[in-house]
Amino acid sequence: MEDSNYTYEPGKIAEPGKDRMRFELGDTEVEGGAETSALTDIEIETVLALYPGRWKRAKLALLESICRRFSYEPDTKTGPLSFSFGERAKLWREDYERLKHEVGLGSCSVPASMRGDTGKPPYFYAGMHQNGRG
Repeated sequence: MEDSNYTYEPGKIAEPGKDRMRFELGDTEVEGGAETSALTDIEIETVLALYPGRWKRAKLALLESICRRFSYEPDTKTGPLSFSFGERAKLWREDYERLKHEVGLGSCSVPASMRGDTGKPPYFYAGMHQNGRG
């Protein structure tokens, strides 16, 4: 792959997009291409397009991909040089678990696909057990 598939512009982190996602994931070392970066620009942009307006959901999907990709990499030591890939994967895994819990808390409504996309509200709703006459 070309290095142009790995780009990062710090001046664009205020805008929701690839650069902000790279910043939030800590995947900003793009100079070495696939050797230093976890995700390609295309992967990030595609996942953002899959979850329009759902930033945390997209970030969760990217973190899951990173965790799966790097979970098998062993720590390596050759003479004085050592790489702690396990520590890096552990940090991403912790971010993933934290975000998974946060996203899970906000997803109590029934998705449209499970409702048959009728446009009707979900059967269960907040406050449905409150007694208005009491």
